Amino acid sequence: MLLRHTPNEIKERKSLTVNPAKTCQPIGAMYAALGIHGCLPHSHGSQGCCAYHRSTLTRHYKEPIMAATSSFTEGSSVFGGQSNLIQAINNIFTIYNPDIIAVHTTCLSETIGDDVNQICQKARDDGKVPEGKYVIHCSTPSYVGSHVTGFANMVKGMVKYFSESTGEKKNQINIIPGWVEPSDMREIKKTAKEMGVKIVLFPDTSDVLDAPQTGHHAFYPKGGVTIPELKSIGESKYTLALGNFASEAAAKELENKCKVKYKALDIPIGLSATDRFIVALSRAADVDVPASITDERGRLVDIITDMQQYFYNKRVALFGDPDHLIALTEFLVDIDMKPVYIVSGTPGKEFGKRIKEVLKDTVPEAKVKNGANADIFLLHQWMKNEPVDLLIGNTYGKYIARDEDTPFIRMGFPILDRIGHSYFPTVGYRGAMRMLENILSALMDRQDRDAPEESFELVM
Repeated sequence: MLLRHTPNEIKERKSLTVNPAKTCQPIGAMYAALGIHGCLPHSHGSQGCCAYHRSTLTRHYKEPIMAATSSFTEGSSVFGGQSNLIQAINNIFTIYNPDIIAVHTTCLSETIGDDVNQICQKARDDGKVPEGKYVIHCSTPSYVGSHVTGFANMVKGMVKYFSESTGEKKNQINIIPGWVEPSDMREIKKTAKEMGVKIVLFPDTSDVLDAPQTGHHAFYPKGGVTIPELKSIGESKYTLALGNFASEAAAKELENKCKVKYKALDIPIGLSATDRFIVALSRAADVDVPASITDERGRLVDIITDMQQYFYNKRVALFGDPDHLIALTEFLVDIDMKPVYIVSGTPGKEFGKRIKEVLKDTVPEAKVKNGANADIFLLHQWMKNEPVDLLIGNTYGKYIARDEDTPFIRMGFPILDRIGHSYFPTVGYRGAMRMLENILSALMDRQDRDAPEESFELVM
């Protein structure tokens, strides 16, 4: 394996990233756009860019990802893509008839300086956008930020284009879920329903990227937040933004535009983060927490009690998206594990500060890095120098896990070599139970595998 040539000696790198722990903005924008009902994402750039974004999402979700492209040629790259985009908008509404086209830019269109806002307005002025249809856009250059940034920019675009306010508040709460799986969005809706809270979840990819098999192809599946719901978010009582990196920008935009106050929370992964989410939702909606949710929490605490002896002091390395890592790190600390290496390719000054807060000085040897040169290569070097008991991250971690003979749990985006992960939640108390089972199974499978004959026990 190529990674076996990773050197133990760590040298400072200023202009080189090896195996980055992130991917590019347009992928995040495309995923967010799929969370609007009847939406066709559109990549303003070359066919190759769009094909990469679609294939990565398709491989992760094991669902066909529909998206259009401006199909830049050499001429478009020199003279601009205005005519391509206007023609594309006309073709898309004529042939595919979506309710909304969500345009995101690429490196190429950003580098040549296309004014996408002006181009979209020209398409409207020229009558290329039918009555009752919409075109929105956001800026997503791949050489800035990561897929998380692209997700945040597209969700912020939804707020800019759709939110309205008459000054009269509706008895509903906005929830911006961050980049989580369709199953996680379904779990958030289930929790809110159980609490008797009316919510608008945006975006919402449940029943879009995990739609049931009916035997009939639906170009626009039944799921997704609707345009009327998006228009109503400016009249909601409150907004809960889950994940500072993916969700807070949209919540701030909504507060500035429509005066809807918000609270930024960690994604509810694990015990403590889920507790905070439940309390915040209860207070925002002025409802009591039902006994059924309290019981669910109690079952999670009972499982932690049963498993804690096996987790104690186990060293963990993790990499992925910052919002996931912050909540996951806190959960690992809660169950007495030691997250010693934490890497995210997404830039942002708040990441290190939040990780330090959730570690609570419990793991003084922890190494944390994000942004420039925070890559899987560095994580591998750290592990070579001081091994860990468990690695958690996306599919790209499998090479390190194999080279270092380390138990590995797949979590985050993308997961390309397994099927079914997008159907089971990670958030909430039930998601935490599943995570605990996966962690313990990985550790005990290793114990069984390595046990000599005389220590191979039926009950461990």
